[in-house]
Amino acid sequence: MPPTPSDQPSPAGPAAAVGAATGDAVLHADGVSKQVDGAWLLHPTDLVAGPGECVVVRGPNGTGKTTLLRIVAGLLAPTSGTVTYRGRPVDDRDPATRAALAALVGAPTAYRDLTVTDHLVLVDATWGGDPAGCDARAAATLESLEIGHLATRFPHELSSGQQQLFHLALFLQRPAQVLVLDEPEQRLDPHKRAILTELLSARIESGKTLVIATHDEDLSDALADYVLELTAW
Repeated sequence: MPPTPSDQPSPAGPAAAVGAATGDAVLHADGVSKQVDGAWLLHPTDLVAGPGECVVVRGPNGTGKTTLLRIVAGLLAPTSGTVTYRGRPVDDRDPATRAALAALVGAPTAYRDLTVTDHLVLVDATWGGDPAGCDARAAATLESLEIGHLATRFPHELSSGQQQLFHLALFLQRPAQVLVLDEPEQRLDPHKRAILTELLSARIESGKTLVIATHDEDLSDALADYVLELTAW
């Protein structure tokens, strides 16, 4: 079944024409779908994005937003269609994909006996950070989210909102070129949502490619170059 016009990226503002119109897109999802036991989780959908662009995915619950993000991130194989980054198939098992693309879709793994800082240092070192500067970079990420005071806490000691900020810190610590986020604003108060918006805007301005599913209209309006509206079938 072909995608309807509402499944296509629609302009969200003057910058919306940059990617697809100029051929600069580096992330391509072509006709991706997911079907399980005869039930559609995601109907065939296209998505394209270039450097310094943000595609916001919106739609009612049950329309396949999270499924689409998991497919785009290489975490879930589609029933049909393909996803490529700079012409290379996206697959989370491929080291090249993991180096280029970071996803926050669901809670990341956390270790009970490592502090918040320990986790960030581990992520920083894993992705090639200079060991001599890992602690400082971890501290800077925590301060950027205004959670420096949580540095020595353990994950199980955090509140729900603090855990979300911890997850965002882990995500932002990775030096990926493509950032995929599923409702990053959840459990955050308005002040922290504003901070998140600023941090993600800075990533876009630096040339990162973002794909975000969100119900937050303020976040969408602030970040989106394109809006991909998924509809119920």
